[in-house]
Amino acid sequence: MPTAAPAPAALNDIVAMPAHALSEAIRLRQVSCREVMAAYLAHIDRVNPKLNAIVARRDSDELMREAAERDAQLDAGQWLGWLHGMPQAPKDLTAVRGMVTSMGSPVYKDQVTAHDSIMIERMRASGAIFIGRSNVPEFGLGSHTYNAVYGATGNPYDPSRTAGGSSGGAAAALAARMLPVADGSDFGGSLRNPAAFCNVYGFRPSAGRVPSGPAPEVFLKQLSYEGPMGRTPRDVALMLSVMAGYDARAPLSLSDDPAQFAQPLETDLRGKRVGWLGDWNGYLPMEPGILDLCERALGDLAAVGCEALDYRVPFAGDRLWRMWLVHRHLMVGGQYHALVHDPETRKLAKPALIWEVEGLDGITARQVYQATEERSAWYQTVLRMFEEVDYLAVPSAQVFPFDVNMDWPKQIAGRPMDTYHRWMETVTPWTLAGCPVISVPVGFNAAGLPMGMQLIGPPRGDLAVLQLAHAYGQAQDWVRERPPVALWRD
Repeated sequence: MPTAAPAPAALNDIVAMPAHALSEAIRLRQVSCREVMAAYLAHIDRVNPKLNAIVARRDSDELMREAAERDAQLDAGQWLGWLHGMPQAPKDLTAVRGMVTSMGSPVYKDQVTAHDSIMIERMRASGAIFIGRSNVPEFGLGSHTYNAVYGATGNPYDPSRTAGGSSGGAAAALAARMLPVADGSDFGGSLRNPAAFCNVYGFRPSAGRVPSGPAPEVFLKQLSYEGPMGRTPRDVALMLSVMAGYDARAPLSLSDDPAQFAQPLETDLRGKRVGWLGDWNGYLPMEPGILDLCERALGDLAAVGCEALDYRVPFAGDRLWRMWLVHRHLMVGGQYHALVHDPETRKLAKPALIWEVEGLDGITARQVYQATEERSAWYQTVLRMFEEVDYLAVPSAQVFPFDVNMDWPKQIAGRPMDTYHRWMETVTPWTLAGCPVISVPVGFNAAGLPMGMQLIGPPRGDLAVLQLAHAYGQAQDWVRERPPVALWRD
């Protein structure tokens, strides 16, 4: 495989546009919504069969009629918002009115949702046209997108490899230019890992930034947040401006004005300190090459004025993992307890789901309380860390994209992995802390497989993290330099 691949001459100008440019072109009537929809549907027809990223597609004639309605609204002087006329494929975990929400499970493969989630309400109000769903692992469990309903999603840089997960369909579709921008969700790295594996940006916002709900998700999703993915940090920020904002149905949601994310991201980063965590003082096993790519990316941060320095985390990694397991069992096991304990639906559940539920069955209330105390101690530690540095940086994954036929990596650098998600331990501390985190592309290994790095800010420092990612992207634009093979190889 060549070290660099130019974008194919046949790639339609519309699908090649970054989302912010496409939105502006639609608003200014430089392209019609019908032209946009036709271009994307033709491109999806050509590329999606290689990747299986977009599933449950809607009828093309219906979509073209909806695009014509968006054009008529513009003719009448009505521009709904930043997503006006833009095709979207919501992640197949979030509720979308009138569409199947299978969650990748045979139990729900025919379930048609009667309501929109809060995030989807906002995307719909901003003018998005929902063309289908982005593929997920069953119930979003595991950072590898495959399920018994739709099958596996391939990586745009090598379709024989995983696209990551659980927002793997979203990341693959975005990287392959089948969507201008995408939504996703993240509990255990589900916006960060697939972004790293597909050479795009994935942003897990601060706790409460994007409200979840309506009920019953309000309290079930205290560690699982919805957020945006894009091919540029500007696209990510603009998508966040649509998703974010207070909603009374989500009592923990933040009241900050989401319009802040629609403003220019340029800022002076001179003197800002970035603490490099690496492999957590040797605690985290890493596949060879990952640390090298991330450390080279630190040089690009230095080029925009930041000072990168080695930072030793004052908290034991195994202590974090123990509290993570309790919280994970509590949130996942509690949500699907009835399904696993029903003999008929249990037969259709993947082993990871059964493991989570049975893990919850063995936990006492005292253990839950102790895990909550431990999480509080970690949060206070994180606050002290941000008194010493402005940002933190750590790899987004501990392995490169692996064989699409593999369930999950059973070892890293010779060290056994004892759970279906242990291989993604690098993301869990920031889930537990509720910090804003963005995965930025950092390049490719010798096999042409992508990797990413997490840039982490203090709680509620979402704008600052996006500004840092924007400056980094200006210094090193891997998305533009290395389009995926799915675009140019037949």
